[in-house]
Amino acid sequence: MKETVTYQPHLKLHVIVNCGQGSKIIQQAKKHGVLGATVLLGYGTIKSRLLEWLALTDVRKEIVMMVGSEPTIRNAVAELAETFQFSKPHHGIAFTTPVCFIGGAHGSLCPLADLKKGAENTMYQSISVVVDKGRAEQVIDAATRAGSKGGTIINARGSGIHETQKLFAMAVEPEKEMVLILSHHDQTEAIVAAIREDLKIDEPGNGILFIEPVSQAYGLYE
Repeated sequence: MKETVTYQPHLKLHVIVNCGQGSKIIQQAKKHGVLGATVLLGYGTIKSRLLEWLALTDVRKEIVMMVGSEPTIRNAVAELAETFQFSKPHHGIAFTTPVCFIGGAHGSLCPLADLKKGAENTMYQSISVVVDKGRAEQVIDAATRAGSKGGTIINARGSGIHETQKLFAMAVEPEKEMVLILSHHDQTEAIVAAIREDLKIDEPGNGILFIEPVSQAYGLYE
C-alpha cells in the first residue's frame, strides 16, 4: 500500500542586503528554525531617487534564499525584518514566494488550487529575467520605462566546467545575467510587456522570463 504524504505548505524566503550582511541573516534565520540557505552575489540598480522603494543603489548585494515550512518562514521573515530594521530605507528587503515542490526523500507536490489561493491577495509580484551577459541594463531600462523602481542583477553561472545549470531547460552559463524585479501587481503587465518588446524575449535564444506571486514583503517603499 502506497504511503500517503500529507503536503505541508512551504515558502521560499528571499532577502536582499548589502554585501557582507548575508552571513548575519543566515545566523539569525537559523535561530528561528530555518535549516539552511543559498547566497548569491549581485548588485542593485535604481533609476529614480524619488521612488527608491526597493532601497537599492548601484552597490554590491547578497541575495539570501531559504526554504522552509510556511509557519517557519513567516516567523523567520518577521523576526529578520525587526532585527535588521527593514522598515528603514536602505536596510534591505525581504519577500516570500510559494513553493510548489519540495525535492528529496519527502518531496511532494502541492495542490495547484492551494498555491493559487495563497497568492491571490498579494500586492507584489517577482519578475525574473535571464539574458546574455551585458543585456541586464537593457532589461532594467525597459522595466523602468514601464514604471519599475529598480532591480537586482545577478551573475548567473553554471555548476561546473563540463556542465551547466538548467533553468526551465535553458542553460545558465557564465555569460548569463539574471535580473530580479519586484513590482506592484498593477504594474507587472506593463513591465513584462516592455521587457518582452525591447529584449525580444519571445524569440529563441534571447532569454527567459517568469513571474512568481509574492506572499509577504518587507522593506519596500512607494
